[in-house]
This record gives sequence, structure tokens and C-alpha cells, in this order.
Amino acid sequence: MRPPNGAYPTMLNIPYGKELFVDIGVLYFALSVLMVVGSSNAVNLTDGLDGLAAGTVMFCALAYAVLAYTSGNVKLAYYLRIVHVEGAGEIAVYLAGLIGACLGFLWFNAYPAQIFMGDTGSLFLGGVIAVVALCVKQELLLPIVGGIFVFETLSVILQMASFKLRGGKRIFRMAPIHHHFELGGVAEPKVTVRFWIVSIVLMLAALASLKLR
Repeated sequence: MRPPNGAYPTMLNIPYGKELFVDIGVLYFALSVLMVVGSSNAVNLTDGLDGLAAGTVMFCALAYAVLAYTSGNVKLAYYLRIVHVEGAGEIAVYLAGLIGACLGFLWFNAYPAQIFMGDTGSLFLGGVIAVVALCVKQELLLPIVGGIFVFETLSVILQMASFKLRGGKRIFRMAPIHHHFELGGVAEPKVTVRFWIVSIVLMLAALASLKLR
């Protein structure tokens, strides 16, 4: 297994900046663990409505498939001023398969769901997205591409902090936040589709970083 790029082992590529890198040294390994664990659990928290996790993971995978393909192509990587990762094109093929699997799953997981993802699927998918972000050296784009997952996780953290520090008072009707909207009277399919729309916008914002350099 070749490293992502031997010239940038502990460097972070700052998105939307022209060849801007920050070397964080040994902290990179701690960041890697945090990304994988955090992403896995964030997708797990998002898996609460029919089709929600599968749909948002697809858009994340699509964004990183484009990033992996461009990173693996020497000419495109040089033109777009991103880190060239030898063999990253194979990651794009893997992500294409993952997207296809999610589409097949979504056929039966769409509201009303006939099958459910569960912890095994959601933890795996979140971990895959984080590992791919590390492999293609686009770590800092993960919170943007996976903004929905960050939003869901923050809602749980804020809810728990408020409950413990404010004597049982809650910020949201229920956490994760997709249940807050659901209890507010928004139909489950509408919540799911709106979260998909936000995920698409975040995907496009992340891909825009390829040219804003």
C-alpha cells in the first residue's frame, strides 16, 4: 500500500487557498483518528429517518470521487493545484461502487422503509468517507462535504450539554436535529429531501474549491 503522497505526510491542504499547506507534525495522526471516529459516529447519528443517511453519504461519496479522480491524474492535479496522489483514480472507482450500492439500498430504504441500515452500515460508511479524505489529502473538506453530519452531531452535543448544565432544559425538541423538525410538524420525507438538498449544496461548495485556488 503506497502512502497518499510521501512529500506531504503530515501536511494539511488548506481549501480555497493557492498551494497553502500547514504541517501539523505528529498531530496529524491524532487528527486521522478523530476524523475516522467522528465521521463514523456522525453518520450513525444521521441514520434516523428513512433514506437520510444513504442519500447524504452518496453526495459525500460523489464529491470525493471527483476529488480522487483529479488527485490521481497528474495533469489535472497540476492544473488544479492539488496534491497528486498516485493511484487515487482507483479510489474513485471504489466510491462509484459505493454510490451504486447506496442507490440500490435506497430503493428499499426510501420512505416508508422496507429495510434499515443500522449501526453496521452507518459506521462503516462514515469511516470510508473519512479514510478517503485522508487518502486524497483533502482532510479539511470533510466538514464541508459532510456538513449535514456535522450539523447532526453538534445538535446532539448541544442538547446533552444544555440538559446537564441547565438543569434539564433542552434546546431542541429532540436530538439529533432531524427529529426536532419531525416533531415540529414537518413530514419525514420532506425533512429527508431538504437535508439532501443542503447536502448537494455543500457538495458543490466543496467541489468549487478545485477552482478557487
